[in-house]
Amino acid sequence: MSEKILLALLPFWTPLIPPMGISCLKSFLLPWGYDVKTTDANTKVKFREIYDTYFEVLKRDVPENKQGNFYSIGQDILHNHMMAHLNWFDENDYIELVKVLISKTYFCQADDLTVFELNKIVREFYSELGKYMTDLLDKETPTVLGLSVCSGTLAPSLFAFKLAKERNPRIKTVMGGGIFCDQFAIGTPNFDILLEKTRDYIDTFIIGEGEILFLKFLQGELPGSQRYYSFKDIGSKNVDITAVDIPDFRDLDTPQYPYLSSYTSRSCPYQCNFCSDTVMWGKYRKKRAAQIVEELTRLYEKWENRLFMMSDLLLNPVVSELAEAFERSEISLYWDGCLRAEKHVCSTENTLQWRRGGFYKARIGCESGSQRVLDLMKKNITVDQVKSAISSLAFAGIQTTTYWIIGYPGETETDFQQTLDLIEELKDDIYEAECRPFYYYLTGQSNSDQWAAENKSIPLYPGKAENMLVFQTWLLDIEPSREETYRRVNRFVEHCKKHGIPNPYSLRDIYEADERWKHLHKNAVPSLADIKKKKIPIDECKNVEKLVVMQNAVVNDDDGDFKF
Repeated sequence: MSEKILLALLPFWTPLIPPMGISCLKSFLLPWGYDVKTTDANTKVKFREIYDTYFEVLKRDVPENKQGNFYSIGQDILHNHMMAHLNWFDENDYIELVKVLISKTYFCQADDLTVFELNKIVREFYSELGKYMTDLLDKETPTVLGLSVCSGTLAPSLFAFKLAKERNPRIKTVMGGGIFCDQFAIGTPNFDILLEKTRDYIDTFIIGEGEILFLKFLQGELPGSQRYYSFKDIGSKNVDITAVDIPDFRDLDTPQYPYLSSYTSRSCPYQCNFCSDTVMWGKYRKKRAAQIVEELTRLYEKWENRLFMMSDLLLNPVVSELAEAFERSEISLYWDGCLRAEKHVCSTENTLQWRRGGFYKARIGCESGSQRVLDLMKKNITVDQVKSAISSLAFAGIQTTTYWIIGYPGETETDFQQTLDLIEELKDDIYEAECRPFYYYLTGQSNSDQWAAENKSIPLYPGKAENMLVFQTWLLDIEPSREETYRRVNRFVEHCKKHGIPNPYSLRDIYEADERWKHLHKNAVPSLADIKKKKIPIDECKNVEKLVVMQNAVVNDDDGDFKF
């Protein structure tokens, strides 16, 4: 094919794994004869240094008692700041907006000196990004530029698209990625604004699962009159994930990532009210266990990394058969992923079998310690199941990463206190705890329509900021308030610190968390450092035995099937 395609992920996105979206697109397009290059700017040291410096300066004006989950919630400030930098005209208004961003997130005041320094850092970032993109475009000379975009990379991506068009007006610019799940879902005001504001420099938007859509776009099989394409333009046809090749990481600096990645399925068999993933991915599909073992083995042999983070939304439908298949295989690999706290996770017999099959870390959406809130979310799990699942996984030595949503609509102080109580009860069985405030989107979430019908939505930032931010963030006019939600986030983090539960960000933090886990659990999986240094016998997980007697903690349920 004549097209030369450049696919990229721009800052800021944490480089735990190689970017799966563009890696899967490359492996899908190569058999069709396309010349495809992928790149991830997040592994570049200079961008990471800029990121660290930004938050070091920001932290100076945030009181310690308001620094809970500092980096996670601070992303909102950074993302909006980067957008405002591209659109400001009056410097005083720009400075005041940055102060508003900080006050609406940390509920404190920043002084002028701090804002000046932050502005300088953002200016330096765009200078470096301009050099990076110019060098990349000159070296690769693509005819098609495709950027995978999430909320954290939107402003830099718009900057890069505009730069590419200025340098080569004939280049085809295509935007895809997870940003269209919620905040920029089709039909939202933000999506309409995005279409209008980028008319001169983004040609096409690919919304949803990208392989078939992007291929048909390249082949000229989609209506030329449209600027965006979604599932409906290909008859809601999903890609057959059992027939595609493994992700192609050849262009990426794989030693920079702690994990490699792959996937066993796409979409999710559930529809929790706050989630937008099923809207994005369509119907649920999965691979056979034997195929997954073969794919991970190929990736290991190619890149010599035994640790994988699976990008599935949920591993429950495949975890038992995958572990069993790895037990039978000649090789032992470690893999982690998202898990739902349901009946079969509550059995230590199951979790020990998973541990022997290489299950390394379970990422569990606990969300709340209040049964009332879990029911509002339509999680279809119980607090007792959460307890039993976490304890059973910990007994087997599998690390337990727990995720919690703070400030879900209608959450009371009593509900929140039940979350804190549950964390205290499970403190020795929780490897790490990550919380985030509830985010509301006008559409895209499973419950968006009901929330819109029952509650008033209000813009977070003042009208004066609209021209600089371009895109609006919305709140529900319902308790708890945003300020109370963020106050609870701070309390959550302090509560975890009090009970020794980490939330590691740096490699040093991960090392300390791994040492804590090994001290707490005799069956503990190897540390990340030991895996990286290749100090672990190739059959380590196959030799895990039941070191102590423990009664299975199975929660009574009607059956073990998924509740669709």
